[in-house]
Amino acid sequence: MKIAVDGMGGDYAPEEIVKGTVSAAREYGVEIALVGPAETMTGELAKHDCSGVEIEVINASQYLVEGEPPAYALREKRDASIMVATKLVREKKADAVVSAGPTGGVVAAALYVLGTVEGISRPVVGGPFLGFAPNTICMDMGSNVDCQPHQLLDFAIVGTVFARKMLNIQNPTVALLSVGAEEGKGNEQVKESYPLFQKAGLNFIGNVEGYDLPAGRANVIICDGFVGNIMVKFCESLGKTVARWLEERLNGKLPEGDVKEITNGLILATNAADAMGGGPLWAVNGVACVSHGRSKAEEIAKTIGQAKLAVERDLIGAMKVELAAARDKLKETGSQ
Repeated sequence: MKIAVDGMGGDYAPEEIVKGTVSAAREYGVEIALVGPAETMTGELAKHDCSGVEIEVINASQYLVEGEPPAYALREKRDASIMVATKLVREKKADAVVSAGPTGGVVAAALYVLGTVEGISRPVVGGPFLGFAPNTICMDMGSNVDCQPHQLLDFAIVGTVFARKMLNIQNPTVALLSVGAEEGKGNEQVKESYPLFQKAGLNFIGNVEGYDLPAGRANVIICDGFVGNIMVKFCESLGKTVARWLEERLNGKLPEGDVKEITNGLILATNAADAMGGGPLWAVNGVACVSHGRSKAEEIAKTIGQAKLAVERDLIGAMKVELAAARDKLKETGSQ
């Protein structure tokens, strides 16, 4: 298996990206196509022991930076590292692409180069977000801030495939994130989505509220990316803030090693990205994995591992089957 890695994506590129790439090549036994300015990539690789790993440097003279409008940037930077890396997947020269962002650029490149799976209009970012509930994933976590009910249904189907294939949950429960558990609670988007979800053949259990999330009441939580992104970043920030608060109060009262173990455990319990790395950009017609922009080497390596798993378990094929089944079910009930 060969994974294309955007060597210039993320806040800590290229140093941490290359370091994580070397680690992943050794740990997961995958070949790597490391994409970026050749001289820069080769210089970074020289800092590491690359014996026994297969890493090919693919030159890309340009790269995206945070804050650029993605579509404009990709038009102006045709040789951007994320574009070159994604094209390797389209050309069957790589099985998957991994990048730490900017997320908008990764999404735009995937849409332009790979397109979406037939029947889905938008890609979606999602996955586990809270260590306290390791069998709960959220769709969407930031790629679509405004959504229609039929798009939320697409996200639910995608989330069901994720839970089955990546978390080994055979019949995952699906819920809409709302301000009340009762049917009829929520904004118009949620109210209109509710009956659609009921008729799609999903294991839909209704609405869940914010305090249901740490308890893992549902396996697949559905919301638009505006809500999802705020929720995920709040969980990450809260864990780190509480960890600092605890550290200040426990120092001198417990051994330093015990304090560090407690605070590190709290951060992992609230921040799934640190524990698992990034995950697939769903609904794209090819495996494209996005890691958090602040990812360092360990998270990059884990994201490459997730990309390998996504290819091995044929996520794209499974998604197409699930989408077709849901569409047929909706036609039977007259909802489409």
